[in-house]
Amino acid sequence: MNKKTIWLIVVLMSTAVIGVFLLQVSLIVDAKRENERQFELQVREVLNEVSEALKEKERRDQVQASISGFRTRYVQRNLLGGFSSPSALLDFNLDLLRLRDNEKELFDKLLVEPELRALYSNNDYYSRTLEERIDPEFLDMVLRNTFANRNIDPQRDPKYQYHYGIYSAQKEAFVIEDGHFLIEDERPSGNPNPLDTSEKNLYNTDLRVTLFPKEETVLGEIRLFFPNRSTIIWSSLWQNILGLLLFTAIILFSFFYTLNIVFRQKKVSEMKTDFINNMTHEFKTPIATISLASDSMISPKISGDAEKVRRFANIIQQENKRMNAQVEKVLQMALLEKEDFNLKVSDINLHEIIDRAVENIGLQVEKKEGTARAELLATNPVIEGDATHISNVINNLLDNANKYSPEKPEISVHTRNVANGVEVIIKDQGLGMSKEAKKHIFDKFYRVHTGNLHDIKGFGLGLSYVKAIMTAHKGQIDVKSELGKGSSFILTFPNKHQN
Repeated sequence: MNKKTIWLIVVLMSTAVIGVFLLQVSLIVDAKRENERQFELQVREVLNEVSEALKEKERRDQVQASISGFRTRYVQRNLLGGFSSPSALLDFNLDLLRLRDNEKELFDKLLVEPELRALYSNNDYYSRTLEERIDPEFLDMVLRNTFANRNIDPQRDPKYQYHYGIYSAQKEAFVIEDGHFLIEDERPSGNPNPLDTSEKNLYNTDLRVTLFPKEETVLGEIRLFFPNRSTIIWSSLWQNILGLLLFTAIILFSFFYTLNIVFRQKKVSEMKTDFINNMTHEFKTPIATISLASDSMISPKISGDAEKVRRFANIIQQENKRMNAQVEKVLQMALLEKEDFNLKVSDINLHEIIDRAVENIGLQVEKKEGTARAELLATNPVIEGDATHISNVINNLLDNANKYSPEKPEISVHTRNVANGVEVIIKDQGLGMSKEAKKHIFDKFYRVHTGNLHDIKGFGLGLSYVKAIMTAHKGQIDVKSELGKGSSFILTFPNKHQN
């Protein structure tokens, strides 16, 4: 799969995820608007019921006053001519007494007589102020009961806490608030701050209903304000929001994880291809050399010369060892990857191994007019480990330092004792590495890019082998490097080996 195809899939998947997320957000926003509409409708229904209850209470109070006798005596004195006979008036009063328990029916009966209807439509009830016409205790009780019938109870669920007030149109101020009358000093006129969002903001609320709406003059309004209105509206949507965020996060995690795997596999595939190409190149040279040497040995001109035959035989032997070493390195990495190997642990002196390794690499470095030196300061260089593998580790790192120092290599090895172990630092002043390269240098088959330089041979197995051996010895390896300024590999070996 090429990069264009991968990025096309990335774009399509990203578009699909964003589209689904925006669609879900749109549905949640629509649900929030519907919740808000339903909440406002419910509250307005409550306010309308409260307004009707206040009106009905006033009617009952009027009837009760009539039944008390004062109204009846007034009718007897002033409206006697309105009845056909005294017996008719007596029958009417008897009806009043019988219907005391059914005030609404009684009130309807009273309004049958034109004179009485005029009396009740022009009595002093309708000339009173809002404070005189509304009982705060009754208002508070009706509000609580009406909300309770709709499962809105502030005592059980604090988010439903509300504030209410009776606003007088004549005084342009609130006269009743939260169940008690307001004295003159407590009645701010108008709205001092339309943007006020304080706890009792009854001026800006849109939850309001006109009181006694059928009368000619608008006396005022009953207003409600919910401080936690947003919480109420969003409360039923939190599960949807959390679910959206959770599943979106899972999708994104799975998507990016899969994408990471795809890129890693692509990179591994490229590194394996490079490995095969490098291995082919590494084997091609010794095979060609062996082929030429063997052809020369069977040549009649050479076969009779024992010295030349011996020389070509040595060449074949060296090239064969070289190929065998390469194959052995690949096999060792396979064993290390399967963890199917055993370390031959013994007491070894790191200084002795380092001296031999520096001496060997010194011969190659001198050809490039460079230097390789050892500064061995550890007072106790003896550790427990596998001498062969540790020797390979040191040699691999020195070989890399030489290969990646194209001009006059400056290689140094330093040792010192640290807590419970020995630290070895192998330093060069070669090409160095970028931060991105440092993340992958211990990956199998990975090789640091060297621009237009193509003469650095290898399979990309050296550092992965070094890392595996250090892990097997319970040691640590770190690298410090900067492009153009060289690299330092820091090895820490424990004194005691732990299986």
